[in-house]
Amino acid sequence: MRGRFARIRRMKTKAAVATSGNLIMTGVVLMLLGDLLFALNDAMGKWLMTSFAVGQVLVIRSLGAFILLGPMIARQGPMALFRVEQKGLQFMRVAMATGDVALFYAAVAYLPLADVMTFYMAGPIYIAALSHFFLGEKIGWRRWLAVLVGFAGVVIALRPSTAMLSLPSLFGLAGSFSFALSLVMSRYLRSTSDTTLVTWQTVAALATGIGLSIGHWQPATPIDWSGMLLLGVVATCAHLLITRSLKLAPASLLAPLQYTLLLWAIVLGYIFFNDIPDMQIVIGAAIIVFAGLFIFHRKNLKETVPAEAVPPDGH
Repeated sequence: MRGRFARIRRMKTKAAVATSGNLIMTGVVLMLLGDLLFALNDAMGKWLMTSFAVGQVLVIRSLGAFILLGPMIARQGPMALFRVEQKGLQFMRVAMATGDVALFYAAVAYLPLADVMTFYMAGPIYIAALSHFFLGEKIGWRRWLAVLVGFAGVVIALRPSTAMLSLPSLFGLAGSFSFALSLVMSRYLRSTSDTTLVTWQTVAALATGIGLSIGHWQPATPIDWSGMLLLGVVATCAHLLITRSLKLAPASLLAPLQYTLLLWAIVLGYIFFNDIPDMQIVIGAAIIVFAGLFIFHRKNLKETVPAEAVPPDGH
């Protein structure tokens, strides 16, 4: 009898481990798929920006996002959108998220996709530095060194010359910083539903697009309209996939997968725009990715290894 109960317990344990493993694998697949969709969204945005102003793309993209957001808002209840915590911080997050999207499209209109994505890959490095000051998260000398190395990679990617101050490069740099700030604020506002967060940043993007498109609206073909609407659908699907993946697998496992965006940017940039990143971009990107992965490693070490096994500086 005892033997049979032991076998049943072992079978249940194996089933639980298998289920957990399947959920983690599902989370990894969803993250990779979400990153692919974001890369497609970026490539589509670059294609559209060759013919249309940033404001017009933002307007139609935002309307496309509501194709998916509409049912989600209805299920949650429209009034829930107005029951938010820390309204001032919500406003700041929406402003940063809107600036991120607008500045990305402004940069990608003039620069190769891989170049702009290299600036955005520095986001985790900015987050590590900002978290020290705004979230009270202690960062030891090893991670500070990685932050400085990552910044050096950004400078190399910017090409240390007069071109370093070109407007498109500054757009990409400012957009990546806005992106990092919006993520830091999202950690403050994690009790707010994803539907509410995405809806308000979409509304802000729509309003910003309307303002920027005044005097710059261009006639478009049905294919162009469809492309701009699809842009919103693809971006929203990517947001939802990544949000779901973070609920199925540990963030420390999924976060480094974000760097596949750079790989996709290089591949799609070559296929659709015949863009080949130069050596400075490749070197800068490699330094940024190395620094970012080191920061993730140290953070994961701090959170998973017993305190007595961590070096004295804590990180």
